[in-house]
Amino acid sequence: MAKKITELVAEVAAPVAQEQGCTLWDVEYVREAGQWYLRLYLDKDGGVDILDCEAVSRRVSDLLDELDPIEASYIFEVSSAGAERPLKRPSDFQQFMGSPVLLKTYKPVNGRKEFAGRLAGYDNGAVELDMGTAQPLRFEKQDIALVRLRVEF
Repeated sequence: MAKKITELVAEVAAPVAQEQGCTLWDVEYVREAGQWYLRLYLDKDGGVDILDCEAVSRRVSDLLDELDPIEASYIFEVSSAGAERPLKRPSDFQQFMGSPVLLKTYKPVNGRKEFAGRLAGYDNGAVELDMGTAQPLRFEKQDIALVRLRVEF
């Protein structure tokens, strides 16, 4: 089975990010307003800066030009994963257990689609949020549109 574009790009980009002292947080290949975008999101202790993004962008761009894994034209972007990054992989949820998050659902639950709380559990895609009530609120994988970190001020 052929690998997805995001998997191929991650294999190329992860070592480059590591050489720069960063980790590759995520790869997106999405169509927006009729244009394809290939986006790399980086993470680094102390934060990612513009020089990190530039160095990774130049090297990965050169490698992608050599390999040419994407037939369509696209816009290539490299940026920080950000303070309010989405959590996608089980390791993301484990890393940020107890952190403040925002969870969005596809359909309203008790009349709303957004829930802010602390990440209290993760089990095979299901997420539990501590919202200051007696019991954490549990959301099943198929009901969750997005979970991202939330910055509290």
